[in-house]
Amino acid sequence: MPLLVSNQEFHDAQARIRGVAVHTPLLRLQVSGSPGNVFIKAEGLQPIGSFKLRGAYNKIAQLSEDERKRGVITYSSGNHAQGVAYAAKALGTKAVIVMPSNAPEVKKKATASLGAEIVEVGPSSSERKLKAEELEAKFGYVMVPPYDDAAIIAGQGTCGLEILEDLPEVDLVLAPVSGGGLLSGVATAIKLIKPDVRVFGIEPELAGDAQESFRGGKLVNWPAEMTTRTMADGLRTQSLGDLNFEHIRAYVDDIITVKEDEIAEAMQVLLYRARLTPEPSGAVAPAAVLFHMEQLLPFRNVVAIMSGGNVEPEVLRGVVCTG
Repeated sequence: MPLLVSNQEFHDAQARIRGVAVHTPLLRLQVSGSPGNVFIKAEGLQPIGSFKLRGAYNKIAQLSEDERKRGVITYSSGNHAQGVAYAAKALGTKAVIVMPSNAPEVKKKATASLGAEIVEVGPSSSERKLKAEELEAKFGYVMVPPYDDAAIIAGQGTCGLEILEDLPEVDLVLAPVSGGGLLSGVATAIKLIKPDVRVFGIEPELAGDAQESFRGGKLVNWPAEMTTRTMADGLRTQSLGDLNFEHIRAYVDDIITVKEDEIAEAMQVLLYRARLTPEPSGAVAPAAVLFHMEQLLPFRNVVAIMSGGNVEPEVLRGVVCTG
């Protein structure tokens, strides 16, 4: 049984990232028929447009001077790539990012603009992981995993600490899930302080490996041709991380899925009612509040994490035109 992240590690991470990552606001969202208050945790307002800066900076900031001289490497479909690139630039180290060829151009350009070297591979998450490990071994880079790492989990969990600080009366938190970094961190950080708060993971039905793993009690891996069907490009990972799964089994209450049209409609709601610009992955947790209320009851105060806002212009245009 691996050691799970402690309460002290979450608070240490919070101190470490202060002044780099933003303490994002909770914005109230009016939802017809809701028995309680609905809030959106607007992580798209981070400097890189997503929560991923929290974990990436927490990890790289703890590297030794010798490790930083070697440079860092990671594998990502986009948001973690930007988090690592941003943190590496801030801390004065080289960053190499292995990205899938089908990553949104807006994320590739943003990562390159931060000075990172990009290496492209095929669409599967396993392929980019293998390439990053190959380059790590060849050039001596330090790996900054996108989710399966205690420092990453601790950094992402600071999002949960902020929710408790800003809304002590929260009784339900919804976090998107793919590799599990955000969900495992948020659930653990919250439950260690307020164990009565329920925490749910939300993922696209077309990439529902996390729900299958959670409900079946063992990790499953979905092939890339299945997970890449979803419009939520940040949630196409083929399996939960091992360490993430242990945290999720210990602290998460359930994982539910949402449909593609529900994700698109949730994007419209966030745009027009909350004046937020979400990427599809960022609209997944709000979609659960809008379309799966019966699976979430009971609650008085629910927070849905909008994990990111790095949306392709043509995707956003399509959402606006059909809204």
